[in-house]
Amino acid sequence: MDNYSAVVVEGLRVDRGGHQVLHDLTFGIPTGSITGLLGPSGCGKTTLMRAVVGVQIVAGGAVTVLGKPAGHPSLRNKIGYATQNPATYADLTVRESLRYFAAVLGAPRTDVDRVITEVGLGDHADKLVGRLSGGQRSRASLGVALLGDPKLVVLDEPTVGLDPVLREELWTLFDNLAKRGVTLLVSSHVMDEAARCERLLLMREGRILADETPEELRSQTGQYDLERAFLRLIADSEVPA
Repeated sequence: MDNYSAVVVEGLRVDRGGHQVLHDLTFGIPTGSITGLLGPSGCGKTTLMRAVVGVQIVAGGAVTVLGKPAGHPSLRNKIGYATQNPATYADLTVRESLRYFAAVLGAPRTDVDRVITEVGLGDHADKLVGRLSGGQRSRASLGVALLGDPKLVVLDEPTVGLDPVLREELWTLFDNLAKRGVTLLVSSHVMDEAARCERLLLMREGRILADETPEELRSQTGQYDLERAFLRLIADSEVPA
């Protein structure tokens, strides 16, 4: 691994149910960057993120994270991971949930108030998680991923169910984390979020169609709108029968 890449994926292959889900993926994620993982639902984004975090069984290839093999015990406190499913407990308040996970991770208790503020749940800190809206529960789960001092934060569709104002606030938070040197891998199927990323990994059917900056993607496809650029890539990648 070089000093420039927080994540290096080489020839990654994942099989499930006798079918190949990820097809020999190779790419790197620059340190301190926001890399967007974009593509339609079912294209393999979550499987790829699980491989980066180290909880996915792989059939071949290698994933190196912060200089260690993905899943190495020393990475446990260096990676923050928020899945699409809430990671908090419905019968605890937001504050109680975060205190529990802070204790598990060995994070300072002062982190609880910090992340509650960062994810915009200050007015809901003492509400039961089970009584929060879907978007609020997603933000509580994001708070768990931000506890401690993670060097890599992996977020699986963190803005789903959020209104435009909250989405903007979260992307401002992501920008601030990157400025502090944190590397972020953020998945989405909403192409208008692509412009907020420094690099884009565009996926379709378990393959990476592009690994570019937004400007490089626009230049390559001749399309300023990134959704149209993605559609152009799909069209160009299809081989006539």
